[in-house]
Amino acid sequence: MNREDIIRMAREAGLVNWEAIAYANELKCFASLVAKQQREEDAKLVESMTLEWPDQPEFAQVERTTIQDCAKIIRQRSATYD
Repeated sequence: MNREDIIRMAREAGLVNWEAIAYANELKCFASLVAKQQREEDAKLVESMTLEWPDQPEFAQVERTTIQDCAKIIRQRSATYD
């Protein structure tokens, strides 16, 4: 997310005056915090998924690993985009 993205989104949100530009860094920080929180909630949602094959240990282990990997990837995106 760059300065132009922040200004565009601020305008879309109705912040069309000079304050959107003057506070672009603060808006970027706020947007990053909101996005990070959303990614954490998404990762937790993935982690709460029910196993399809709980009665078959080999499949259940693969499912658990896949779920953990997906949650990890979601959380790692914060380091990439913030």
